Amino acid sequence: MSSACLQPVPRQIPQKTLHRVAQERTTPVRILIADHQSAVRSAVRLLLEERLELDVVGEAANSQELLAQLEHLRPDIILLDWDLPGGSTVDLLDAFRRLNRQPRVIVLGTYPELGQAARAASADAFVSKGDPPRRLLTAVRALAAEDQRE
Repeated sequence: MSSACLQPVPRQIPQKTLHRVAQERTTPVRILIADHQSAVRSAVRLLLEERLELDVVGEAANSQELLAQLEHLRPDIILLDWDLPGGSTVDLLDAFRRLNRQPRVIVLGTYPELGQAARAASADAFVSKGDPPRRLLTAVRALAAEDQRE
């Protein structure tokens, strides 16, 4: 897979910095996985739960489940399937931006070409589902590092 599939956060943060910032956090990064495929949710959960600095707080298979859990779970980062059933991803991203406590959003898509549309719709990052797992971890850590510095 090409590295162009992962659209970086506005500035590049060195990998060592990402690991250091993640380890310095006093609380784990809270992540909600929203994907219509249970196999994808399970694989992503396994990948993320291996990291002490990351905490998967919930899963959703459709837009309604995601919205119902959002305020209660208060995730720092949402991993959002571009093809999540129950509504438009663009509308979901817009709804997230109106929240008092806005989560960061990484859009997951089947096709790398969706990255441009995801960024135009205000996603913080895009990762193709065909990318190696480390690309997702890099995107999550980059957003966590950005939040830590704010």
